[in-house]
Amino acid sequence: MVKKILVTGAGGYIGSIASYLFLQKGYEVVGIDNFSTGYREPLELLQKKFGNKKFRYHELDLQNDISTLFNKEKNIEAVVHYAASCSVNESMSNPDKYFENNLWGSLNLVENLIKHNVKYLVFSSTAAVYGEHEYIPIDESHPTKPINVYGESKLMAEKIIGWFGRLKNLKYFILRYFNVCGASEDGLIGDSKKPSPHLVQNAVRGALGIEDFYLTYPEVETPDKSPIRDYLNVNDLNEAHLKALEYLFDGGKSEMANLGTSTGNSVWKIIKSVENVTGKKFKIQKTTPRVGDPAKLVSSINKAKKILGWEPKRTIDDSINSLVLWYKKNPHGWNK
Repeated sequence: MVKKILVTGAGGYIGSIASYLFLQKGYEVVGIDNFSTGYREPLELLQKKFGNKKFRYHELDLQNDISTLFNKEKNIEAVVHYAASCSVNESMSNPDKYFENNLWGSLNLVENLIKHNVKYLVFSSTAAVYGEHEYIPIDESHPTKPINVYGESKLMAEKIIGWFGRLKNLKYFILRYFNVCGASEDGLIGDSKKPSPHLVQNAVRGALGIEDFYLTYPEVETPDKSPIRDYLNVNDLNEAHLKALEYLFDGGKSEMANLGTSTGNSVWKIIKSVENVTGKKFKIQKTTPRVGDPAKLVSSINKAKKILGWEPKRTIDDSINSLVLWYKKNPHGWNK
């Protein structure tokens, strides 16, 4: 029997590509989004491509009453929870938004899962829960000391999920990941964040002449003075979420694991890769640096390899090529 899963934040960059992947793998998918930052167009596209029986979406805000969704969409077996406010910089200037959306939205969702007997939850978390590294690569035993509100709000949401798992028998898998890049491999669905916080996306747009490219990093203690990050392809990321879902369906116990590539690339290295793949040099401008940015975040992915049998398959060049396909067809992303 085909399993029915709920995807929160389905109109967002990662959630829309996840929905596409899950549909391709034969799942029935129900998407929800409040469309404050997500888009209807990719969901309309998926509905047309896969049909209303396989994919439906609803405009809902997780901070509001969502019980009607579970009454309407019977037999949801699991939730993959992507919905969140996710800008580090914005979280430092607008903390109330982040605590309200990321905490209350997650709590309301989990309460409804218990109420409606939905047993499984895969939570899309963040490496921002770790803060400044005490050692590299960062594994799951690393202390969690967030240095920005975004990371703190996600860590608090993790704790809510953990307590419901302990007290109400919710089975969950928490995935903490680093920087995300790329589009669906066919270039059908990609990033439309305006402005985008994602370096690789912005660099590709700069190389294609779609938008001016600005460096937003603070000078840090690394060899080229630019932050080092783990840049993970969005398809690899979502395949890990799918493997976590299947792990829970197969009776796996609640877990948490990092996702990444185990290797770091500096901002300047990424820029050079974009120039090499596109064959285009582009103008680089500096603007006000972000606040709350650690110098280096590189993940250990040994736990995800061991438990899920997952490891990334795509390179930075693969991510850049998929973004070129996406932006050539959709230079300014989705319209609605």
